[in-house]
Amino acid sequence: MKPTQTSITSRMQALFFLNGLGLFVVGILFGWAWFFHLLQEVVLWPLPVQVDVQIPGDSRAYRMGHMEAITQGLLLMGMAFGGQFMRLSKKEFTWLFWTALITTWLFTLPAMANTFVGTRGLAFGGGPFKASLANDIIYLFGWPPVMSVHIFFALAVLGVWRYLQQTKDH
Repeated sequence: MKPTQTSITSRMQALFFLNGLGLFVVGILFGWAWFFHLLQEVVLWPLPVQVDVQIPGDSRAYRMGHMEAITQGLLLMGMAFGGQFMRLSKKEFTWLFWTALITTWLFTLPAMANTFVGTRGLAFGGGPFKASLANDIIYLFGWPPVMSVHIFFALAVLGVWRYLQQTKDH
């Protein structure tokens, strides 16, 4: 028997949106670290606070982590509203939800971690980049989102396809 196709629940939409906001907040905090890295001091004029700091990392890595958080956050916010144009079973929506969170958070946080340990995490053993234990750990953290992103988008396309099939007479 074919599972009943349902619409996204309001709670799941809110959780998608909340996680998208969470990624934005993480991106903002990371952006502040980048800002102070560039200035080489913590200064918040007109407050009389000025502290010399040496925050590690390079601008390329900061840009990657910052933009990753923004992009992934927007993706989740889009899913919160775009989910209304999907028809999936309850189980498929559960898979969609968890693979979306794995994809977005585990693409973002390791990209940010690369900034502070001077790695890229793109190849085990470093590949053409710096080899280190940190690189290999970050690389391994990349596998769950690499797998999840394919399931996530396959379910999203399937859900929209089913929705369009049900509404083709309108």
